[in-house]
Amino acid sequence: MRALRLIEEEQLSFDEIADPPPPGAGDVLLRMQALSLNHIDLFGVRGMAFAKRQLPLIVGVEGSGIVEAVGPGVDRVQPGDLAIVYPGLFCGVCRRCKAGQENLCEDIGGIMGFHVDGLARERVAVPAARVLKVPDGVSAVQAACTTVTFATVQHMLFDNAQLEPGETILIHAGGSGIGSTAIRMAKAIGCTVITTVGSADKTEKAAALGADHVIDYRAERFEGRVRRLTGRQGVDVVFEHVGPDTWPGSLLSLRRGGRLVTCGSTSGVSAPTNLYSLFQQQLRIIGSFGSSVRNCRESLDKMAAGILPVIDSEIAIEDFPTAIERLRNRDVFGKIVARF
Repeated sequence: MRALRLIEEEQLSFDEIADPPPPGAGDVLLRMQALSLNHIDLFGVRGMAFAKRQLPLIVGVEGSGIVEAVGPGVDRVQPGDLAIVYPGLFCGVCRRCKAGQENLCEDIGGIMGFHVDGLARERVAVPAARVLKVPDGVSAVQAACTTVTFATVQHMLFDNAQLEPGETILIHAGGSGIGSTAIRMAKAIGCTVITTVGSADKTEKAAALGADHVIDYRAERFEGRVRRLTGRQGVDVVFEHVGPDTWPGSLLSLRRGGRLVTCGSTSGVSAPTNLYSLFQQQLRIIGSFGSSVRNCRESLDKMAAGILPVIDSEIAIEDFPTAIERLRNRDVFGKIVARF
């Protein structure tokens, strides 16, 4: 079968590899259907794995496939089902896993497509504990956006920031996969959404998603506009994943007692923080990492109910390397999904 592998930093190659054996006890064999691209894929290609890994490495962190076969003892999915694969190799026995916090597993074995071989191959065998059946009405392309995109936002907004109906939220990078998803999830519960984008064409697209106010951060200081829009009160929640480029302004955009939740830092790893403002305004900064299996299930339920990912484009798997460059250049609104 074919697989897309990272041979060395910045070098991807389509190679022929051996087919996986029939699934063993507790395993599921899937024929991959769609692969969603994320910044973690870009980081992996650039060599930013933050842990030891062995090359060549099959890439692809987030995707969906059709179940071809199941091993003995598997009853959660059946051949013919559309399913997703949770990419974290959680242990299942530590206290975090037993509490349903697989993203905080104390003995994690890595992330597929980043530390160990991933999903960019025609067939893959994985333990059934990391496979979830996709509800009827959700397509392979939509389902491919579950684990890293939808579930990350679900975890950020509702587990961590505890976003409530009627609150006002600032969502950075509304044209990104998670930003566009956050707009739809926040609007679905009746929040007022302010979002930032980096170009005029993205302004129109973000407004079309339902954002109440869209700020082109290249044309004006977003924190000043946020203060004016909120009568100088600030927002209840900031959805942050950009990092140093937006961090100081994000803190200035919060109201007293406001919450900033962050899951990433695409513009760098260090940013100044005004500690006086932090404690005087009683702000809360909340880190959010990945998602749990429960978050993935909740995300699939939301898709089935009509809250769907924003798809920028569907491409052939052969165009994955070119699409990575689009991510690098931020030439995307929503998700790029590669089809097998």
